[in-house]
Amino acid sequence: MNIAIVGTGYVGLVSGTCFAEMGVNVTCVDVNQAKVESLQKGEIPIYEPGLDEMVLRNQREGRLKFTTDLASVLDGVEMVFSAVGTPPPTKTAPPTCSTFSLSRAPLVKTSRNTRFS
Repeated sequence: MNIAIVGTGYVGLVSGTCFAEMGVNVTCVDVNQAKVESLQKGEIPIYEPGLDEMVLRNQREGRLKFTTDLASVLDGVEMVFSAVGTPPPTKTAPPTCSTFSLSRAPLVKTSRNTRFS
């Protein structure tokens, strides 16, 4: 199975690495070019016991990749997970579920055979 995880913060990076550890091909996508380049070099920005070894092993074995180009991975994946932060609601803002719906709308238009979670 091939999946994409949008966001390489704590949740996205750990989840993506664990999926790769189970044999899933994972592409983690982030808008921060410097962060993606660091991850591609094996520089892990967070601490989780064993994470650095797991990232390096799965990169070496070709199951874990990092990119800033979401469009380039959508046609090759069966599922996309969103692991991006959502802003907290304010007194005048609608609930974050509407923000999430709007943020994934372009993805749905881009890829017809991909499931989103």
